[in-house]
Amino acid sequence: MFGVVFPDRSFPMDISAFSQIDPLHWLLDMNTFVGAAYYEVREMCIFLLNAALLPPEKALAVYVQVPGQPFLFCGAVHNARPSAVLSLPWPDPADIADSAAGAIQVAGAAAKIGVSVEDLASLPPVVDAGAEKRIERLALRVGENLFNFMQSFCGVDGSRLVVPMDILDRWFKKFQEKAKRDPTYLKGFAL
Repeated sequence: MFGVVFPDRSFPMDISAFSQIDPLHWLLDMNTFVGAAYYEVREMCIFLLNAALLPPEKALAVYVQVPGQPFLFCGAVHNARPSAVLSLPWPDPADIADSAAGAIQVAGAAAKIGVSVEDLASLPPVVDAGAEKRIERLALRVGENLFNFMQSFCGVDGSRLVVPMDILDRWFKKFQEKAKRDPTYLKGFAL
């Protein structure tokens, strides 16, 4: 019915890699796939193998779950969209370790990817929480870079920091030059 690929992590896998819970639900135990490093698997490509097996009003919905947390909807495929690359919005492991869920995970529970046949009309909208967090992290790191650059030129006037008027132009020019020289420079900000 479906297959999956984890970019840079796996060869194509068919439905047999998942445990079938009932005729409409499947689970992939991430411990058997990547062990405790499930949060490093950020994307999943899911595709229909045969559109004739899925009724036109149905979809295959994809969810992720970490121990002690509810399933989070990631996206879906259906006959009109037979494949998709979905972001997997795993919570930050540090947040889990600080919560009661961390205790459950240590006890051996596994993160899971769930796939289920559902009514296409009833699917929730996809909110890419992972992309929002990456954008927020990128903005914070760029802001820190600017702050550190400005700090090296600061003077103190009472309780105020004084910087040269062209400081933003100088920082942005330096930032662009580094990005042009080193293609991996910006990737370091997005981690």
